[in-house]
Amino acid sequence: MTIPATIDFTIHSVADEPADDSSDTSVSAAHSDDTRSAGIAFSVTELIGDTPLVRLNRIASDVDATIAVKVEYLNPGGSSKDRIAQRIIEAAERSGQLGPGGVIVEPTSGNTGVGLALVAQQRGYRTIFVLPDKVSESKRAVLRAYGAEVVVTPTNVEPQDPRSYYQVSDRLARTIPGAFKPNQYSNENGPLSHYETTGPEIWRDSEHHVTHFVAGIGTGGTISGTGRYLKEISDGAVTVVGADPEGSIYSDPTNVHVYDIEGVGEDFYPKAFDQSIPDSIVQISDEQAFLMTRRLAREEGLLVGGSSGMAVAAAVQYAREHHLAADDLVVVLLPDSGRGYLDKIFDDEWMRAHGYADVVEATTPEPLVGADGEARVPAGVAGGAKEASSVNS
Repeated sequence: MTIPATIDFTIHSVADEPADDSSDTSVSAAHSDDTRSAGIAFSVTELIGDTPLVRLNRIASDVDATIAVKVEYLNPGGSSKDRIAQRIIEAAERSGQLGPGGVIVEPTSGNTGVGLALVAQQRGYRTIFVLPDKVSESKRAVLRAYGAEVVVTPTNVEPQDPRSYYQVSDRLARTIPGAFKPNQYSNENGPLSHYETTGPEIWRDSEHHVTHFVAGIGTGGTISGTGRYLKEISDGAVTVVGADPEGSIYSDPTNVHVYDIEGVGEDFYPKAFDQSIPDSIVQISDEQAFLMTRRLAREEGLLVGGSSGMAVAAAVQYAREHHLAADDLVVVLLPDSGRGYLDKIFDDEWMRAHGYADVVEATTPEPLVGADGEARVPAGVAGGAKEASSVNS
């Protein structure tokens, strides 16, 4: 495997780039290098990136390949969107699009909003986020907790409908003084942030052994930027696989319809998505995604969102269908935490009410304690409770 000599693979940090002093209202701007204490970050934004790779064991036990996940919910804002938020805001400051007292307005399914709010609050900006109504109330609450204003719009409308979250955000950005719309769907800084950070981290932490990269496709920035880097540095050896919800345009343009997975898939092709990067796109149903999401929490200790479950389901399916070997290393990007889905995917009543009773049954063991508060021994569980003395002896 050779590395093209014409490509600069240095991991660049936007924090290292010179900024316009007149627009830099960040917390870290108040400090000078000689006051930095070893091991103490000036602000939470310095903790963005360098998320770990974790091997899947039980879920991937029936495939020969190794499947590892990149745990992006360990970013301070809880998702991979922290990466693009930091770069987009700092680029807007340098270009003069965002100045002191500015307001950031963006349509989002939640995670980009959290990332933008996290960075914006450190720099003195206000934030307004426009969400489709399928976004969970817990996600809306997280945005409000970071000080953002939240506007909710109907999900089941066309992108050009004046009620859509795209059109509502456009109107707000045009009418609010000092407003800046990052427009993650076409902003080149989104894919670039992943090209400069996510891709190099995967290459480094896999010790150059990654053979396949799997990610969900939403705006397309993650898979485009990360995938491009991995393809270039491996001289084309890394295969890039997109995961897409059933109902999204990417996997079937002839059958676009509403689906329940949040933050992934689309009904149009964003400019941020480079369609030449994925070598294959795997379509995953809501039921498959939610089943895998609940299994990841219960079997691997990874509390993640539905788009993460979708990506892992796609990776496992791809590994089986393509008979990946023991020397293959599949890296799957897990975009966010399950904290924003506790009242949906992890709520048994919501799941049953929306047609996912089979998923609940498949991921819920028989209880060891009955409704009367007394211990019970479900079928298939050998023996009863042991005395504490015998356990500790």
